[in-house]
Amino acid sequence: MQSQELNLQPEPGRKQASGTWWATLRLPLLALGGALALTTLVLLSSGVSPLQAYRILIFGAFSTPVRFSDMIMLAAPLLLCATGLTLTFSAGLYNLGVEGQLALGAVAAMLPLRLFPELPPALLWSLCFACAAAGGALWALLAAWLRLSAGVSEIFAGLGLNFLASGLALYLVLGPWRRSGSASMSGTELLPRELWLPTLGALRLAPLAPLLALLALALVWWAVRQTRWGLQLRAVGLNRVAADRLGVPAQRRIAEAMAGCGALAGMAGAIQVLGVFHQLIPNISSGVGLLGLLVALLVRADPRWVLPVAVVFASFTVGSVQLPLALGVDSSIAGVLQGALVLFALLARGLSRRVTG
Repeated sequence: MQSQELNLQPEPGRKQASGTWWATLRLPLLALGGALALTTLVLLSSGVSPLQAYRILIFGAFSTPVRFSDMIMLAAPLLLCATGLTLTFSAGLYNLGVEGQLALGAVAAMLPLRLFPELPPALLWSLCFACAAAGGALWALLAAWLRLSAGVSEIFAGLGLNFLASGLALYLVLGPWRRSGSASMSGTELLPRELWLPTLGALRLAPLAPLLALLALALVWWAVRQTRWGLQLRAVGLNRVAADRLGVPAQRRIAEAMAGCGALAGMAGAIQVLGVFHQLIPNISSGVGLLGLLVALLVRADPRWVLPVAVVFASFTVGSVQLPLALGVDSSIAGVLQGALVLFALLARGLSRRVTG
């Protein structure tokens, strides 16, 4: 195991560090250039000024305090999902079930709210986050069990579990937890205001949400990059067979990575319930899990870059809401830019390997 540690963590020198920074920045810059070129062509074909559209996309989320708070409240669950995905990507797993894990976390967070509404808010919030983390982790462990015991790819298992989690949320909204006297698709009854996460003044910003996300990011970075457990996790991701031969409990590390990702996604679901929608809605994930996948793919599961990229993606999403009124272009153009970034990042990475290999 000593030789494996030396291989994975070589002694860095000044010249090597400089090369590492260039290697880290080169592919994102190429991806950014390609994504901007493609998005510009799409905007021009729609008769829209690309400069005006980019100005709104980039700066729209910072134009007012309310929009800025909305961006932070989107970035918090997005950061939790992307942070969790760095665990599974490090282990060589493509956890496409993160959307379902977020939805199950939101459902689990509702349980204490419905069973013990008389508890003090602080205690109730703690129970909500604990239940949400447990629900997301168990849902992720189900995908891990299918992968390890039945040989079902975590990709297909995750996609199937996503549909099941969405169906469960929809059933609860329309069935046992429906609003009194109606079966509204809009969601369950709104939570009492005293059970909402505390916000700053008249803004919709609940400081607890970004604080939890930043704490989770710091913890995952430390675990993946600074501990023997993280070294073993990356060894499994590089070569599971070799890791097994070196004495690394590969199956256990895979299960732990999936459970950790599911727990963080579940906490993101609790934020959606307590801090964003204040109820359970059928589409409680709102695509945050899939957006987290794009973030993790773009940064190659490097925890150092998860925060800035998550903030940029959240800014694009919030800023795009203003596009229909300002320029008459659909807000989905933000998704075009985000998807193009990932597409060109993968393309640049593949070309780089082909040239250097």
